[in-house]
Amino acid sequence: MAANKAPLPLEGVTVISLEQAIAAPLCTRQLAEQGARVVKIERLGTGDFARDYDTRVNGLSSHFVWVNRSKESLALNLKTPEGQEILHQLLADADVFVQNLAPGATARMGLSFSELCAQYPGLIVCDVSGYGEGGPYRNKKAYDLLIQSESGFLSVTGTPGAGGMAKAGCSVADIAAGMYASNAILSALLLRGRTDEGSHIDVSLLESLVEWMGYPMYYSFDGAQPPPRAGASHSTIYPYGPFPVGDGKTVMLGLQNDREWRIFCERVLERSELAGDARFSDNARRSANRNQLGELIGMIFSELTLDQVLTRLDEAGIANASVNDMTQVWQHPQLAARDRWLEVATPVGPVPALKAPGLWFPEAVSAVPYLGEHSTLILEQLGYSRDRIDQLKSAGVI
Repeated sequence: MAANKAPLPLEGVTVISLEQAIAAPLCTRQLAEQGARVVKIERLGTGDFARDYDTRVNGLSSHFVWVNRSKESLALNLKTPEGQEILHQLLADADVFVQNLAPGATARMGLSFSELCAQYPGLIVCDVSGYGEGGPYRNKKAYDLLIQSESGFLSVTGTPGAGGMAKAGCSVADIAAGMYASNAILSALLLRGRTDEGSHIDVSLLESLVEWMGYPMYYSFDGAQPPPRAGASHSTIYPYGPFPVGDGKTVMLGLQNDREWRIFCERVLERSELAGDARFSDNARRSANRNQLGELIGMIFSELTLDQVLTRLDEAGIANASVNDMTQVWQHPQLAARDRWLEVATPVGPVPALKAPGLWFPEAVSAVPYLGEHSTLILEQLGYSRDRIDQLKSAGVI
């Protein structure tokens, strides 16, 4: 006898999304892979512009493949009355509407929360934008790098000196906003279960990344000196960062307290007298004297290979890590041992993908769609005849 199908937490929830780039697509992928049906509405002919960012995944965009699996793609011309009619037919039966178009774009189409709430009182509307609704920046365009700058992220990231700022190597503002949006939608669904009313969720990339800046903001509270840029090291905790070793490789290590410092001196450096050195007696002094301490650590590590250093650190219970590149991450033994990879279908064949962290529902994961892949199917489900669908294709609506 076949086993019963496992229940999905968002089974029966329908999400309609006017999305592009990263933030909103990441949000809706999280919902899709918890069982929601996500209909991604794309611009007819060109689709989500993230489809063309690069061609690194067998001709597909790395960004698009990452955040757009498990969805249905409907190519739709929303500048036509017929396109608007199709959209509203979908919204009439939807639970959630997500959008991150340019500021004011959906309002000009009659898709503001106030207008949608009047027509569909149970609809949850999630607007994702650079700066949020209202305020002097409401109409300002925003991309991830610009928000990294505006939020203060760049002021504490990189190396010391006027030209030392560095952006994060991935889209941290987009990722933050996308995750806060998906979390807020889950809360709104729970709330609607008690009130039968929809909600308006207004998520901005700026506020999402400023929330992540809590430590440097409080560290520089009330005009205090902000934490300096410290490259891959921690700006205020030491030794915490990369250290070269004798075979030309690098170890990343982190000490959090004075107890670990003493153990580190005795069992890793094998210089127990350093634990009592007044220059390094607590974290504040170790951080203030990091140049001297770094030279001492570097001198000792220069006589050891990476494997020898890692063995000493592990045996001493000191936190450490290898400095991996992307090839090493694809091959990471921990991810392999925990069976964290799956295959996802794409228009150019299967590609590997990381299983969602936390709760994971394999039956909710499906392919990365090609542009307009589900247009005909979706319209048939809305009751359109094949002849009418052909007419809409000829008219440039779908």
